[in-house]
Amino acid sequence: MTPYTATVTVRLKPGVLDPEAETTRRALERLGFELEDLRSADRFEIDLEAADAEEAGDRAAEMAERLLANPTIHDYEVAVSER
Repeated sequence: MTPYTATVTVRLKPGVLDPEAETTRRALERLGFELEDLRSADRFEIDLEAADAEEAGDRAAEMAERLLANPTIHDYEVAVSER
């Protein structure tokens, strides 16, 4: 077994209201920053052991589907690297 870190990034799907990002965007604009849009995301770093990177990614994706993301309103990405 090899140690891996799987990074799961969970974002709201396009069209879903993101009040946290909207509040932050307005605050950044008041501070003088110019931007077109801002989206918030949650990132989970999962340390696990697996036979290979594909298995680690599959396990992290299952975690995202079962708990970390709500498929109705979220999209997610999984990236895997050796620890």
